[in-house]
Amino acid sequence: MAKHLDLEEQEQLDQIKHFWARYGNAITWVLIVVMGSFAAWNGWNWWQRNQGAKAAALYEEMDTAAAAKDLERIERVLTDMRADFGGTTFAAQAGLLAAKVLFENGQTDKARAALQGVIDGSKDAGLQAVARLRLASVELEAGQAEAALKVLQASAPAAFEPLLADRRGDVLMAQGKPDEAKAQYQAAWNALEPRSDTRRLVAIKLAALGVA
Repeated sequence: MAKHLDLEEQEQLDQIKHFWARYGNAITWVLIVVMGSFAAWNGWNWWQRNQGAKAAALYEEMDTAAAAKDLERIERVLTDMRADFGGTTFAAQAGLLAAKVLFENGQTDKARAALQGVIDGSKDAGLQAVARLRLASVELEAGQAEAALKVLQASAPAAFEPLLADRRGDVLMAQGKPDEAKAQYQAAWNALEPRSDTRRLVAIKLAALGVA
């Protein structure tokens, strides 16, 4: 009986050896690929979390510098943010914040460059639109109406289109083109939410142009 079992075990063992000799190499490579992919996935997630934490820390430093109106530190942090985390939301938000403080402190050229950096570097169309609106205001304040209008010509997410139209109206009014401005204000008013504060402001502009 024992010998019979030994023969069965030997036969099974031979079958396993035959199977492994035939398919073992392929199985090994499949396991290597699967385990390698799993390790790479975990590594990527860890890297993403690590990068996010670093970017958040750098943005917090920007926030502190902005509150203190430390312009030199703002420029340094913005440079570091773009170099290390250029395409992230944190970098775009840092650019918007830096531009605001720089502009408020008379650094128009540097504010313009910070906003252009958001437009060129951000992957978020909404943040790009915000940067365009602010850059148009900077250009208009600097007396560069044509440059402001050019900034506002790019397409944007639907939610931002009425805001861009409103700002185009402001630029056209500054250029002494009330009829064209009226058309932009009307487009903005038609697209805005009925109860929004922005729509009420646009209505005031239209009323000043004789539109009920």
